[in-house]
Amino acid sequence: MTTDTRHVELDAVVVGAGFSGMYMLYRLRDVLGLSARVFEAGDDVGGTWYWNRYPGARCDSESYLYCFTFDKDLAQEWTWSGKYPEQPEILRYLSHVAERFDLRRDIQFETRVTAAHFREDLNRWEIETDQGDRVLARYFITGVGCISAGQVPDIKGLDSFQGEWHHTGAWPHEGVDFTGKRVGVIGTGSSGVQAIPVIAQQAGHLTVFQRTPQYTIPARHGTVTPEFLDEVKGRYDEIFEKSRWSRGGTHYDEAEGSALEVDDDERRRIYEAAWEQGGFKFLLTTFGDITFDRRANDTAAEFIRSKIREIVDDPETAEKLMPRDHPFASKRALIDTNYFDTYNRENVDLVDIRHAPIEAITANGIRTREGEYELDVIVFATGYDGMTGAFNRIDIRGRGGEALKEKWAEGPKAYLGLSPAGFPNMFMITGPGSPSVLSNMPPTIEQHVEFVSDFVEYMVEHGIELAEADAEAEAEWVDHVNEVASKTLYMLADSWYLGANIPGKPRVFMPYAGGLGVYREKCNEIAEAGYEGYVLQSREPVEV
Repeated sequence: MTTDTRHVELDAVVVGAGFSGMYMLYRLRDVLGLSARVFEAGDDVGGTWYWNRYPGARCDSESYLYCFTFDKDLAQEWTWSGKYPEQPEILRYLSHVAERFDLRRDIQFETRVTAAHFREDLNRWEIETDQGDRVLARYFITGVGCISAGQVPDIKGLDSFQGEWHHTGAWPHEGVDFTGKRVGVIGTGSSGVQAIPVIAQQAGHLTVFQRTPQYTIPARHGTVTPEFLDEVKGRYDEIFEKSRWSRGGTHYDEAEGSALEVDDDERRRIYEAAWEQGGFKFLLTTFGDITFDRRANDTAAEFIRSKIREIVDDPETAEKLMPRDHPFASKRALIDTNYFDTYNRENVDLVDIRHAPIEAITANGIRTREGEYELDVIVFATGYDGMTGAFNRIDIRGRGGEALKEKWAEGPKAYLGLSPAGFPNMFMITGPGSPSVLSNMPPTIEQHVEFVSDFVEYMVEHGIELAEADAEAEAEWVDHVNEVASKTLYMLADSWYLGANIPGKPRVFMPYAGGLGVYREKCNEIAEAGYEGYVLQSREPVEV
């Protein structure tokens, strides 16, 4: 982007050009008629899908739901290739959206926001970038993504490694050639589960370093035909509306019955049918109590373990792959393509680093407590500093110079997951305390963007200069988020939802587990009540 924005004033600055930032720009500029600028670190749109180009990168929500719903023509004109969209296809889709709505002219690429300070003397945000921009904006809106700050573990000796290494969240755009090479993958979370089967097909030998075995459900990617996708377009209004009010942003008929109220044969039949359909249907359409009743959850967990025993030929390897230390779906629910089958390949070995931890990375590979593994390439599938990491990499300061990072030192606090008290006119799209990563992201993003843009429109129409979350309302919302989480099984796993993957990070459950539909209803009530929970300030006193 060649347009120079240095030392100018705008109505709004948006950080990030993924789904959130693109739709926010459209609403601010094309719907409200405001001046807005998006700053994006990459050289094009895409957000998460710009950076995550690792082998096998694919969305785990169905393609026909992983898209914008705000424009009916857009939904009809784009045709997905299959059940789950792969990274290149999502990137092509977002590029199409950017072209269709002429978004790039107000996005400044290859520019990272370094600071955003609220100027109390001006009632404006002053935003600085690594390219020397200094912009004053009435509204500061973040679309930085929930899992965009990659985490490379601090392992002794990484600098000495003579081969090449990569993190899945910052993959080289030109790709990586694994042909005939000795490859080590550290991590078996979402990106690892997707990348491992693909890398195994290319590598001379693959060693997987696993700390935590995963529950993962087959995706059944090939079960959707072009005819089905065409038929879906005729039902888009119904499908989209259902997803907006569902728990997880999907169109499934979510189960309500108990896994404990049927006999073993019937339970097995239901699990088998869902396993064959694949994807999140196994979690959402089998039994309604497997996410909060440990006894019910145990039946699903044991079913998955039985499938691992069936799929993996070597009993010792199968045992290593069986998760036992956390309930099913208490960590991020995973879906896969040939993940467990991959361990039947002769060129794949599994190393259990929970019992034989990695001691160092050497010049020639990885040394664990039990031995050294010579490698040409190391892939870190080690996840992200989720929810708060991207915020902590920006110097964000509110009233009195309070740093957001300090405000969040004991865990993130924000009213509705949108607005931190003490930070006027700042809005976080899918911030901590909102449904975000516990749901299909596009409908969650659209709900947030529309709430924010409607709020901004309300402020303009009512002459409101500042909107700031009330500290008491913020505290009540944070308590509510914690209370809802405490009734689930999420609290029984060391997951990135709790910040457990980052040394020294406070253990606080960050997303809202109450469901997208419930959250949407709450936000609508707040808006209808004149944005209850916010302190609204105008230059001249007005009735609001």
